Amino acid sequence: MAWGHGWMVGAVPKLKADMRADRTKASGARGRALRIALISAFVPLSLALVQCGQAPNPTALATNSQANAQVIAKTNPQVFNQQVASGDTFEDRFPAPQFKERFPSASESFLQRQMSDFSPKRAVQQQPQPAQAPYKVASLEPQIPYQRPPREDLTTLVSMKSSAFPYFGNNPASDAPFLNISKGDRRGHRSYSGRVFWQDETYNDSRVLVHVPEHFDVRKPGVIVVFFHGNGATLERDVRDRQLVPQQITASGANAVLLAPQMAVDAADSSAGKFWQAGGLKRFMDESASHLARLTGDPNSARAFASMPIVIVGYSGGFLPTAWSLEVGGISDRVRGVVLLDAVYGEMDKFASWIESHRSGFFVSSYTHYTARRDRELMSMLRQKGIGVSEDMDGPLRPGSVVFVETGDGITHRDYVNRAWTQYPLKDVLVKMSATPALALTRVAATSPSVSSR
Repeated sequence: MAWGHGWMVGAVPKLKADMRADRTKASGARGRALRIALISAFVPLSLALVQCGQAPNPTALATNSQANAQVIAKTNPQVFNQQVASGDTFEDRFPAPQFKERFPSASESFLQRQMSDFSPKRAVQQQPQPAQAPYKVASLEPQIPYQRPPREDLTTLVSMKSSAFPYFGNNPASDAPFLNISKGDRRGHRSYSGRVFWQDETYNDSRVLVHVPEHFDVRKPGVIVVFFHGNGATLERDVRDRQLVPQQITASGANAVLLAPQMAVDAADSSAGKFWQAGGLKRFMDESASHLARLTGDPNSARAFASMPIVIVGYSGGFLPTAWSLEVGGISDRVRGVVLLDAVYGEMDKFASWIESHRSGFFVSSYTHYTARRDRELMSMLRQKGIGVSEDMDGPLRPGSVVFVETGDGITHRDYVNRAWTQYPLKDVLVKMSATPALALTRVAATSPSVSSR
């Protein structure tokens, strides 16, 4: 419907609606533009935050480093050359892993972890420690007392300055030089029989036969047996191998060691050499103490050996060094006993004097018809002094015992060290000693029924 002036009814409302539509379109476009701008601003920021929580990419670092190096090389060659010269490169900052950093060497190992390493630690209550034992053992149980490591018998020859020979002193029987004859540069000794023995052949051996049984224990009461051999003997051929002196000592089971000095070598001569001199036996025993300590492997035991009791055994011509050692040796109080094996060929006064003045020791003389007369003379001397004498070895051996034993016709002088009143008489004496507590000799091993020869 149309009105006047060309206006139509209903035209104004439509125009207003169009204007509102245009305003709405413009407002929506501005909103979209604002959202796009905000998204564009926050996306790079979020990416940067994500990158802050991640490790750098080596490839990207290498690319950036190379790009930067190229830029520096083009823009400032001098700085680039300084960086290269100083080693400030990517390879220097980030070296490639080496084989040794990935795998342990032969002397290294990976640290092994157990699940218990990651569990909470509990406080451990300290337990009272038991008193430490006076010895150490290799394991916690069973605990056993200390035992000396086993060893074999030790038999050896040791040269000693204080041994009988060489000897350049006087013969006390004549107070004349012992070496009383010479021929050119050689010196010798003419014996009472008129026979000449040369010093370089007969009186020049300073060796001593030393024997330590495998069972010997220096910490326990023991004795040192000093054995003076007879005429015509050597240490190896006779004392060791024929008379079996070391084996008899071992077989006794007694805590004893042996010292046997070489006297005149393989000669019919009983000369005592240095044992004629005052203090000769003392010097010999003092020197032997250090050798025994060394041979037994305990240097601290020298003091024990230096005070250990002594038993002197003289066979045949060994009576002379035995008698003089008792008379002038300087340590007669250390002599616990004397054993003479068919050996009373003289010096009865020296033997009687020692027996009388040492009633805590024992004296045994076993004899054949060769020495029977002198043995009976010595028995008579002792009885006159009021000293009791026994004439058999059947009873025990006690301090103060004086025993004379005559052996039968079937017993020979040559084999007397092996068989006298019994087989192996030295063994029998030591067994009887160790059976008497008052003689203070310990048996540290079982007695062997026989003596094995070499």
